[in-house]
Amino acid sequence: MNLELKTINGLTVLFVHEERIDAHNSGELKAYLLHLIEQGQTQIIVQLEEVRFIDSSGLGALLSGHKNAITKSGKLALALVQKQVLSMFELTRLNRVFEIYSDLNEALINDT
Repeated sequence: MNLELKTINGLTVLFVHEERIDAHNSGELKAYLLHLIEQGQTQIIVQLEEVRFIDSSGLGALLSGHKNAITKSGKLALALVQKQVLSMFELTRLNRVFEIYSDLNEALINDT
């Protein structure tokens, strides 16, 4: 999985450079998020601009990261979620669980 990690304004921003998050790569994303959280990086924004498809395993990986961040008094937010991916969050009502921002700067401002 092609992931890029940056620290911006003290927040961890994870850029997902994949068109799909599905059963083939969601395990890697889940493990990576867990590793970040265990290393103390608990304020995470996952930027999904390039992701065009997500399945239940991808949603599960993000939800796992979200829950693990919360247990460490942190949070995991999403930014630049494409329309077709956002529809999956809405269908599963996970849009009520995650903070979802249409712009990375908005996420950075609201999460600081």
